[in-house]
Amino acid sequence: MSTSMDPDSVGGDSVDTGSTDTGPADTGPAAGGFAGGGVLTTAFFVAWFEEIAKQVRLQRERLTALDAAIGDADHGTNLDRGFTEVGKALTGSPPTSPGQALLSAGTTLIRRVGGASGPLYGSAFRAMGKAVAEPVTLAGFAAAFDAGVVAVEQLGKAVPGDKTMVDALVPASRALALAVRDGVGAREAFDLAARAAEEGARATIPLRARKGRASYLGERSIGHEDPGAASSALIVASLATVATAAS
Repeated sequence: MSTSMDPDSVGGDSVDTGSTDTGPADTGPAAGGFAGGGVLTTAFFVAWFEEIAKQVRLQRERLTALDAAIGDADHGTNLDRGFTEVGKALTGSPPTSPGQALLSAGTTLIRRVGGASGPLYGSAFRAMGKAVAEPVTLAGFAAAFDAGVVAVEQLGKAVPGDKTMVDALVPASRALALAVRDGVGAREAFDLAARAAEEGARATIPLRARKGRASYLGERSIGHEDPGAASSALIVASLATVATAAS
């Protein structure tokens, strides 16, 4: 597959899922997503991964078709397998904190998904898990999300304009930061982030790829949406969907 990142840049990452949080898992009505004061619960993060798995499954063929144009046609298949495994991991060993949910998901993706997408998305979620502070407010989530984006930029050695998943993730992170600054609610903030990610993904169409397998095509990479950017937009859209359902 190709996420249009540098294949040589996606090396190993520590994959322990240790968490210092040994408190009880979220229970009761608030466990569906938001606790008092708009705090994001552990169940919200689990629901996010469930929605990602659902949407990846539904859009697997589209993601694979995008990858077939400029990669090696397995992005949708790899992500479907990976997020299915994430669901199994979270069900088999229910997390007791948002950070633990993120770390578990990230570790699973690194271990179970081949190519570039597993290490990249896995590192993003693990960075989020390490950065997130409890209770998880919108501001805290935005800061953790940004840490995840930075992890992708560093591991993939990519910047906006390279025609990679970074072109969707960076606008989403900026949208979240602006939403926090402007004091908007979580539901609206996630909607804004989803729109920004989608616009960023579509903006990769006229770009010439500068990273990964797609870069080998040169001018022929122009005119195609980057599959990694498309899946990143899907992941952020899933966040907005869960926030709406939880409101």
